[in-house]
Amino acid sequence: MTNKKEIFAGIIIIGNEILSGRTQDTNTSTLSIWLNSLGIKVQEVRTIPDIEKTIISTVNELRKKYDYIFTSGGIGPTHDDITASSISKAFNLKYGPHEEAMSILEKYYKPGEFNEGRQKMAWMPTVANLILNPTSGAPGFNVENVYCLPGVPSILKSMIGGISHKLIGGNPILSHTINLRTVESEIAESLSNVQMNNKSVEIGSYPFFRAGKLGVAIVLRGDQQSKIDKCNTEIIKFVKEKNIEIVEKD
Repeated sequence: MTNKKEIFAGIIIIGNEILSGRTQDTNTSTLSIWLNSLGIKVQEVRTIPDIEKTIISTVNELRKKYDYIFTSGGIGPTHDDITASSISKAFNLKYGPHEEAMSILEKYYKPGEFNEGRQKMAWMPTVANLILNPTSGAPGFNVENVYCLPGVPSILKSMIGGISHKLIGGNPILSHTINLRTVESEIAESLSNVQMNNKSVEIGSYPFFRAGKLGVAIVLRGDQQSKIDKCNTEIIKFVKEKNIEIVEKD
């Protein structure tokens, strides 16, 4: 099998409510899992406020670094939803009512309900490609390699499947987890040796506390199952030598 080129993405979470702690960010996890399944590796995540200058500079920086950028938040009907206008400025594009988006929303709402606030959700770069929204009507959009999605987790989740075919990924990212009843210091040296011998597999160790006892989850990630299997075999070997208990999943 010929290895595909590695494809990288950045995620920008936009919203004062995330930074203040009022709202918990779950969109990073949703987007990362989805992108990994397409063979697209998330290299960076930034959480930024609803400030035009910050949105413009962050988008312009990251879109040059990565193959794809995904933004979440700031495309709703309220005064602080400024992502669409900021993206327009980042690309030096005209910002205004998008003809197709206006048509979609006019049909979505009952006569008389498509008020000025709701019309704002159809304002974006006028040449943008739409990302259809099967949940609440208001579309997201993309310009070049930047894809702008809403901040509401359930709506974002319903929209991403519709753009999977537009993205070019590498080999899907595979993962395998080994849960051990141990502490990181007990396995650190052995795990480092395995990582040195298996540089194409990413090895992470994550402490957990379950049923009143400490443990460590070792997560293997890569794009070739055979290499993950080799890595797993080497880890199981030293785990048995150290008489460390392997914890079965709940």
